[in-house]
Amino acid sequence: NIMYVLLFFITLFLQKEVASQTKFTKLVWADEFNYKGLPDSSKWNYDIGGNGWGNNELQYYTANDTLNAIVEEGVLKITVRHQVKENRQYTSARLQTKKKASFKYGKIEVRAKLPAGRGAWPAIWMLGDNIGKEGWPRCGEIDIMEHVGYEKDSIFGTIHSEAYNHMKGTQKGKGIFIATPYDQFHTYSIEWTPDKIDFMVDGVIYNHFINEHQTTKEWPFDQPFFLILNLAVGGNWGGKKGVDESVFPATLEVDYVRVFQTR
Repeated sequence: NIMYVLLFFITLFLQKEVASQTKFTKLVWADEFNYKGLPDSSKWNYDIGGNGWGNNELQYYTANDTLNAIVEEGVLKITVRHQVKENRQYTSARLQTKKKASFKYGKIEVRAKLPAGRGAWPAIWMLGDNIGKEGWPRCGEIDIMEHVGYEKDSIFGTIHSEAYNHMKGTQKGKGIFIATPYDQFHTYSIEWTPDKIDFMVDGVIYNHFINEHQTTKEWPFDQPFFLILNLAVGGNWGGKKGVDESVFPATLEVDYVRVFQTR
């Protein structure tokens, strides 16, 4: 009996130790969007163009255009519009923090309200800083939240790496039903340590990806990653069931982006 009691307390202690190692309490970076106009250029860059972005997407991403990306009423609004730009019928925005802010491990938390409609493909995600050198998928990708309009009321959290990616059909992803993604703000987040990445919505874990401690082909997540916020139209996944043109303009609203790390 004493042995069982000892084991019980040792287990409790170990659990406490594990938990204490992953308390992300230090805010290291944030955009609360408590200003007006274009997104803060000290924090965000624009990806620009209409080349399909590797997924045969239909939008052209603009830069410094308040029709597609504007901060007002304490919220960042990324809007897809019916607007011909070069060879595309839609315009939108894709913001990223490359060379301005990158993070290795931590809790990344984004509170957002999603656009409704078949063909809309909003995403909150991350890519490895070494993408220029290694390319995709070797650089790694962490999809904190993706939603495709034809899969109403579901959001997805996924990782991609050289071993696990959607080109091979081996990506490690899961979805979760979520009520009111279009009417209310929800908090989409990951908790990322050297041993795992947990995907959460409103604090509930729905996808748990473990570091198998093999090679960087499986786990390229021991390096800095930068953040991306975008709203795509159509594409291989978003447009799988076609595009309902009547849903545009459509807007992804972001209340805040916060990054916490351990002290």
